[in-house]
Amino acid sequence: MLNHQYFVKSVYSLDQLPEKKLPEVVLCGRSNVGKSSFINSIFNKKNLAKTSATPGKTRSINYYSVDDVFYVVDLPGYGFAKTSLEERKKWQFLIDKFLKKSEQLEFAFHLIDCRHDPTELDIKMNNLFKVFCSLSETIVAIVPPKQLKNNAAPTKLEGADIFIAKAVVIFALSAII
Repeated sequence: MLNHQYFVKSVYSLDQLPEKKLPEVVLCGRSNVGKSSFINSIFNKKNLAKTSATPGKTRSINYYSVDDVFYVVDLPGYGFAKTSLEERKKWQFLIDKFLKKSEQLEFAFHLIDCRHDPTELDIKMNNLFKVFCSLSETIVAIVPPKQLKNNAAPTKLEGADIFIAKAVVIFALSAII
């Protein structure tokens, strides 16, 4: 398993969703948290997902097939993107509709940079899962490897009982340094 991953398509409206219905694992998080780097890292592929130094490059819902058994679905980021308010509202509308309507959602990874306190947008995104989905969610606390080497425990998520996550996973990712 996890032998063959490939980019399927970018979706800008729900009528563009892939025709092949497979279970979906969603990745969400702020626009600079490193979702694309996370995808590349977990599949040990350098260029599966496009990465950029500029936040907000993911402007669509991106589908990646894993062994033609399930999709990893990368949602547009929220927060830092240097785009118009109108464009960000379009992304939010797309995400809201996607979470409400998708019948294939099985699991979500909510990526959070644990060097910072959860933001209001992190909390809102988490609440979308409470409102629209009855799926399991895992918060992935993204940590620079240097912070883990120095035994600096990620503390910004401690006591963050506002989240509904089943688990918090610590994942070292150098893309956020």
